Amino acid sequence: MTTTMSIAKREFRSYFDSPVAYVVICLGLAALGLVFFNYGGGFWQVDRASLRQMFVQLPRGLSWLVIPVVTMRLLAEEKRSGTLEMLITLPVKDHEVILGKFLGAWGLIVVLIGATAIYPVAMFGWPWDLGVLDFGPVVSGYVGLVLYSGAAVSVGLFISSLTDHQMIAFFITFLVLFMLHFLGNSITLSVLPEKAEFVLSFISFDTRLDSFNRGMINSRDVVYFMTITIGCLFGSFWALERRKWL
Repeated sequence: MTTTMSIAKREFRSYFDSPVAYVVICLGLAALGLVFFNYGGGFWQVDRASLRQMFVQLPRGLSWLVIPVVTMRLLAEEKRSGTLEMLITLPVKDHEVILGKFLGAWGLIVVLIGATAIYPVAMFGWPWDLGVLDFGPVVSGYVGLVLYSGAAVSVGLFISSLTDHQMIAFFITFLVLFMLHFLGNSITLSVLPEKAEFVLSFISFDTRLDSFNRGMINSRDVVYFMTITIGCLFGSFWALERRKWL
């Protein structure tokens, strides 16, 4: 576990040793603010103290840009530069490499998610105090975001483990995460038969996050995100092990 945490700390620190973390966090907060206050009429059109729109749009922004950018280099760049071979010849177990890389990248995303707390604090606390906010959906929304982000980062890590090219990892991760959101779109579901609609709703990120956004923490949704996370981590471990057989 000590080795895993050492790799995670190195990975996490590497983001802040370069402009990556600062750019991701600052641009992410700015983009979220623009969407939250303007998209579809924005917060003002809702005319009530609610952050539901933020919790709906934030996962999509993370999936379609931030997480693909953060995860594309995790193993793909290590393989391209040859440092992965050096790393796995050290007295480090493969699962420690995978877990360390995952925790480092996930940590950055969790920091970004935590930074969005500036919106409820500033809007419904100090300095604006726009009304009385129901913190139940806010807490469950953040729980859902943390679980979802773990699943999304593990998907990106798995894809990065399958290729030597960062841009390929970026585009495939983007497409997979885009589809996992888009599958729950009402337009998509409206043109499909009932059985297909049930299946797509079952695996859709948007559908799974909806209960969190409404203030409910459903055990089935928790298990869903944890299953994806664990499954993709095992897939990444298999991809790393497979290199030894070739």
